[in-house]
Amino acid sequence: MRIKEQNINKILIWLLAISAVVRSFLAAWMEFGNDEVYYWTYALYPDWSHFDHPPMVGWVIQLFSLNLLLDSEFFIRLASVVFMTANTYIIFRIGKEIKDARTGLYAALLYTASIYAFVITGIFIMPDTPLMLFWLLAVWSAVRSLSLSKGRFILFFGLFAGLAMLSKYSGVFLWVGMMLYILVFNRKQLKNPYLYLSLLISAVCCIPILYWNIQNGFISFHFHGGRVGGSSINFGTFGTELAGEFLYNNPVIFISAFIAIFAALKKKIGMEKSVQRLILCIALPMIVVFWVFSLMRSTLPHWNAPAYVLLILLSAVYLRDKHTNSEKLPKSIIAALSVLAVTLVVGVAEIKTGFIPLDKHNEPEMVGRDDFTVDMYGWRQLGEKFADFREEKIAEGIMKEEDGIVANQWFPLANLDYYVARPLGMRVMGLGWPEQLHKYLWINDERGGFHIGENYWFLSDSRYPKDPKETYQWFFKEIELVGVIEIDRCGKPAKSFFVYTCKDLMDQPPTLQDFKATSDGTASTTHQ
Repeated sequence: MRIKEQNINKILIWLLAISAVVRSFLAAWMEFGNDEVYYWTYALYPDWSHFDHPPMVGWVIQLFSLNLLLDSEFFIRLASVVFMTANTYIIFRIGKEIKDARTGLYAALLYTASIYAFVITGIFIMPDTPLMLFWLLAVWSAVRSLSLSKGRFILFFGLFAGLAMLSKYSGVFLWVGMMLYILVFNRKQLKNPYLYLSLLISAVCCIPILYWNIQNGFISFHFHGGRVGGSSINFGTFGTELAGEFLYNNPVIFISAFIAIFAALKKKIGMEKSVQRLILCIALPMIVVFWVFSLMRSTLPHWNAPAYVLLILLSAVYLRDKHTNSEKLPKSIIAALSVLAVTLVVGVAEIKTGFIPLDKHNEPEMVGRDDFTVDMYGWRQLGEKFADFREEKIAEGIMKEEDGIVANQWFPLANLDYYVARPLGMRVMGLGWPEQLHKYLWINDERGGFHIGENYWFLSDSRYPKDPKETYQWFFKEIELVGVIEIDRCGKPAKSFFVYTCKDLMDQPPTLQDFKATSDGTASTTHQ
């Protein structure tokens, strides 16, 4: 493929349009993952902040779904489709700012090829969705501040960095990188009054997070603090983290990023030194910090993915320098886009059909145990089958219309809430420890709490089996298995749901107020 300078804008428009159409289709067609459907509860019960994340993801869901008036998967994910399209344009503009339009196009193509950018932030609705928008806007503001030598642009950096932190705590690495750059390479900025005003703007943006945590014993900070500690070095978790980064960011992009870093360190990248240093000051600390965390405990590879997005800019400049006299699209970009295409086709096909036999179990109580793809499959089917099953049991007098659903962990609580209870107008309640329930500890209060004598349904699936007779033996007089709902995929069993009735609640479970009254700020923060 040849790229002529006069066609760059047309190619960009086609890229944005094709990407948006593909992602829109997948956003409407695919069922929610465990995390996504949980963030739906942020919009269902908005607050100044939440147990596990700041509030921005809930706010953007409310905005794009018209406060859940339009509550299908597509509209709940619509912010991801729109923001990813905007992000692709922004990274194009940053690339154009730091070198030229062709560099910007290379950056846009590599960003599109990133599995993290295209799927996790561009289809799925996650805290990373708004994080990446404000992350890139902050970096664009910082780059313009350096290239135009206008100190006031740092005010925009402060605003967008604050909004990034209001999206996800890792947004703080924008300021970590900025201050590292200033202290090491540009100390004269310490005399710039706009710098301190920018810090103040970011701090103001974070007031909702602080306010909510003061009200709730800083439980969110304790929770995340518990996710990064460890008692010994574990190279296994470190290896898992590296493998995850390699896959999540696209193997081609991952390798290209480190080639570009080494080229930058050897001064073989043709870009302004100040911009190059700023990008490295923001990106490298984030990568290294999460590498260190992964040596102590399990981490998730998308936590430092925003850093790799910035390294895409270095890769784009490196490729532009390497192919100065060629109109052909670099082979590494074609390879990266090919990896994305194959990943999408294989991934979606596996979720929808299970054509790759990941699970070897046939027993109803074990089927799907080793197949992670069923986490995003079968929930719609469960909702339809449970509706019929429930109607039969109510007709038999076993349960009543007003009986709700109970579970002891945030997933499958949110899955059951959205796909099973919502269409039937049922109440879903969380009965368990705060570190297992997460936001459902607050949702319980919103839904009126528990009452002695109540009956509940309990659904346990074969992938994450739980026995309520062990979990809830102290709470209910009678717990009975009353049926099994099988979820099939292309005519084959995908997983099973074991349906229990939990009757006659004997004791009032601890409430949010009880937790606040007894919490000393050292609540357990075990990550589930």
